[in-house]
Amino acid sequence: MHTDSDHRDLQNVSHSDMSIRKDLAKQIRDACINVGFLYVTNHGIPEIVIKRAVSASQIFFALPPEKKLELDIRETPNFKGYTPLLSSNLDPENAGDMHEGFEIGWEEMVPKVNDEKRVNDGAMAGANVWPGDLPGFREDVLTYYHAAVELGRKLFPLFALALDLDYDFFEDKTKNSAAIMNMLYYPPQTGPVNDKVIGTGAHTDFECFTILWQEPGIQALQVLNTQKQWVDAPPIPGTLVVNIGDQFARWTNDIFKSTVHRATNRSGVQRYSIPLFFGTDYDVKLEPIPSCVSEGHPPKYEVVTAGDYVKGRLKAAYGH
Repeated sequence: MHTDSDHRDLQNVSHSDMSIRKDLAKQIRDACINVGFLYVTNHGIPEIVIKRAVSASQIFFALPPEKKLELDIRETPNFKGYTPLLSSNLDPENAGDMHEGFEIGWEEMVPKVNDEKRVNDGAMAGANVWPGDLPGFREDVLTYYHAAVELGRKLFPLFALALDLDYDFFEDKTKNSAAIMNMLYYPPQTGPVNDKVIGTGAHTDFECFTILWQEPGIQALQVLNTQKQWVDAPPIPGTLVVNIGDQFARWTNDIFKSTVHRATNRSGVQRYSIPLFFGTDYDVKLEPIPSCVSEGHPPKYEVVTAGDYVKGRLKAAYGH
């Protein structure tokens, strides 16, 4: 899964010439329909911003367990905070996900008294939680978060063009766009292979699309292809992985593929990754886009609001 044809150069993502943007959208459409995964270059997130976020992640996960458990995600109603080893389970066949995580949602760098985006999170509303004794941690994590959110905002018009919609089709549906970021730490898995305990069990993502940074030089991510074979999606320096999630699959009536994937760290060393799950406003109904429905392709899903769908999936994953 790492040929040149998997790469999309985002240099022209906001080009003033609409025909150039449409050309890029056509390339992206192909990946969204056939694979659901693509690598992107020229994504616009500075390397120093990535480095600082990764360094913050390494420092946080090295804290003593009791310090991290002060922020236990199972104690918060809105799924923000620390995920201990094996406490989440995305695949019912799995015996727990072999990773630790730290999850955040929208937050302004300078806190506002009335933060409109957070107030409008509906089913997922609530503040982030932060470690109290790590200077610079919040700033480094939020700087990466906002850079990734900015990239996500640029991608929505491309996806609209890829679906033959007006480029601003998603604009009024993503005003307070849900963006959940999870910093992940995978300890090395050594010894006998147990297929019931892997880094992250086989699953599809919940939101519209995911922007993933994975640590260079460590193979972990695998994607299930149409022949039901697991294919490696290795980290490639200078790229991010973008993959389609369930909200887009539901919205496009499965024209866009939400592809099953998993991660296993058998490298013998620690591994870090940072996915940002980018979705629609939580009050938006996930009704099939008219151009994605026809007599031969009737609606496949019941209509739900985005927030209820995500909350239901998170409850299942974390056993709330």
